[in-house]
Amino acid sequence: MSASAKNRFNLGETFAPTLYYLKRPLRLFQEYDRDNFRPDLIAGLTVAVILLPQAIAFSIVAGLPPEMGLYSAVIGAIFGALWGSSNQMHTGPANAISLMVFSGLSGAVPAGAAEFVVAAGVMAVMVGVFQTILGMIRLGMLVNFVSHSVIVGFTTGAGILIAIKQLEPLLGMSLPASHTYETPILILQNIAQTHLPSAEIGIGTMVFIVVVRRLNRRLPVALLSMIVASLVVFFLRLDKAGVSVIGQIPSGFPPLAGLPLFDLELISRLSTGAFAVASIGLVESMAIARSMAAQTGQRIDSNQEFVGQGISNVLSGFFSGYPIAGSFSRSAVNFNNNAKTPVASLISGVFVLIAMLVLGPLAAYLPVTALSGVLIITAYGMIDGPEMKRIWESKGGDAVIMVITLVGTLFLAIEFAVLIGIMLSLTLYILRTSTPKVHAVVPDSQFRHFFHQPDRDECPQLGVIEILGDLYFGAVQHVEEFILDYAANHPEQHYLLLRMHNVNHCDFSGIHFLESIVKAYREKGGDVFLVRMNPRVREIAKSSHFDEYIGADHYLEEDIMIGHIFYHVLDPAICIYECPVRVFKECQNLPKRIDVVGIPHFNEVPTGSVLTISSQQLWEQIHHQENGKLPMVIDVREPREFKRSHIAEAASIPLSEILSDKVKLPNDRSIVLVCRTGRRSRRAAYALQNIGCMNVFILEGGMKAWEASKLLAAVE
Repeated sequence: MSASAKNRFNLGETFAPTLYYLKRPLRLFQEYDRDNFRPDLIAGLTVAVILLPQAIAFSIVAGLPPEMGLYSAVIGAIFGALWGSSNQMHTGPANAISLMVFSGLSGAVPAGAAEFVVAAGVMAVMVGVFQTILGMIRLGMLVNFVSHSVIVGFTTGAGILIAIKQLEPLLGMSLPASHTYETPILILQNIAQTHLPSAEIGIGTMVFIVVVRRLNRRLPVALLSMIVASLVVFFLRLDKAGVSVIGQIPSGFPPLAGLPLFDLELISRLSTGAFAVASIGLVESMAIARSMAAQTGQRIDSNQEFVGQGISNVLSGFFSGYPIAGSFSRSAVNFNNNAKTPVASLISGVFVLIAMLVLGPLAAYLPVTALSGVLIITAYGMIDGPEMKRIWESKGGDAVIMVITLVGTLFLAIEFAVLIGIMLSLTLYILRTSTPKVHAVVPDSQFRHFFHQPDRDECPQLGVIEILGDLYFGAVQHVEEFILDYAANHPEQHYLLLRMHNVNHCDFSGIHFLESIVKAYREKGGDVFLVRMNPRVREIAKSSHFDEYIGADHYLEEDIMIGHIFYHVLDPAICIYECPVRVFKECQNLPKRIDVVGIPHFNEVPTGSVLTISSQQLWEQIHHQENGKLPMVIDVREPREFKRSHIAEAASIPLSEILSDKVKLPNDRSIVLVCRTGRRSRRAAYALQNIGCMNVFILEGGMKAWEASKLLAAVE
């Protein structure tokens, strides 16, 4: 393959994901089933009826002209459908996002200035570029790092702020500029300034919505209330009596906006707010998309949804709109009206565009106070009391995050409150992952499963520890401290079994931790074994050469782990003569002896202090000894073990009796001690040497080595 061909191939691989996301509209129409058009049409028309008044109302929340809300509604509904992933989620002006837009713009541009409207378009483009880039480079999973508590706290705070901000226009008052939390006090102090016609229409609108909604929840009460309020103003000429009205909305297609996209100073001032709007917009949109998918079984592509939200925001900015996001209320209506595909959202945008062209001049008599009434009802619906109660009752970090985000939203600039909430979420995540649960476990009464049971006795030789979290650089110190403290508190335990099935990730710091634990146990004469290691973690262990360090035979399967360690590693003499607890299933049939006197612990026997003889050498001495002095072979295991299999010439003298006065050992020939693996015989030989028996050997590897050499063994 030529170099140019290779370059083309690499470029194709590089840009393939980008092209895939951009070609979403083609896939949408190619895969479209015509049978879905009728339910999509009905759902789209229903959502359009709700979208029209919401677009106007939410633009007021953002401090922007009503037509910007309508332009954003058209662009968001159409292009969010074309490039999004969810079949039911509806994109467009959203209440909480609109409040964030107002806060972000107010901190950068004076409210009411001509630049305010322009800055809203620039912010929309900034938000969209950020969201699109995240989707293109496939970082859709970042949305998972913003906790649900942040969203609940922010949404609740936003609902309260929206309601407070609308009290002044609801009552037809004109108050001096103040912080939002001061508004209720100012209203009470200036209650005499209430414009009664405005207050009557506004409060009447709220009562109308509540009553009609109780009678029939399927009616578009927001739209009906606005129509009724407009008719009241028109027929009673209340606009002449001081009731503020929206005024005529320009009719026509969304116009292209001349945006100063290279004004770096303006971009710098908007950057914090744009980042907060983009982040919360994505989190809310993905929460909606996933909740819909959970009910329909659809698989959501978070990266495609990021691209869809990004493109919608970029185009909203270019076509005289402001930042948009997914809407909870409209998505629910879409779903409840059996929308099958994103075409339903597309249809809603087309119908709002048609309504703008036809009904634009009729909005001249829409009273601002009626919009305030609609927004207060909407704001009340944003406060999810039951969910707040659930989070509060959890009594964990989530409750703290919710409260701090809520308070920050009420008393700080909203973008900073959101960022604080996000940072708290990340901090809580880091704290949780950096301090995973680590505890010692023992079998249940049926010996089937391991549980943390601090009131149960543990094996005096083997500790079993379960790690419930990942072994990455932030967590290894916590895990290592626990295990080393555990080892210090259980000095008699020389062996450790690590249960690793809950460790899904391990970086190089984790490998270093495992090596240090293995080293610590081996330095005191013990060892470490691992069970149920995740395949991905095992692959890292192989590539980092940890396998070579610990040994491949130290990875055990769940069903044989205790059996392997019990029969091949632990000291049976401790199990038989010293251990009173019988922790494992394998311990239950052991004989119980407590009469070991003068026999040292296995780890007290110095390395190389006992003479050894191989199975082949012992067999030769037994069968071909020329001087007639055969070695005396003594099996120091328990009689039950001896009967199962032993060397035919061996005598059975259990370990507990080897130093007894009843046992007479020869001085004129060698003594060979035998047990299962050589551990008990090593202890017995060392004890005999200490009382003057110097011609003592042990069978290297014990009966297991004898049988592995295919030498005959007797069975009783």
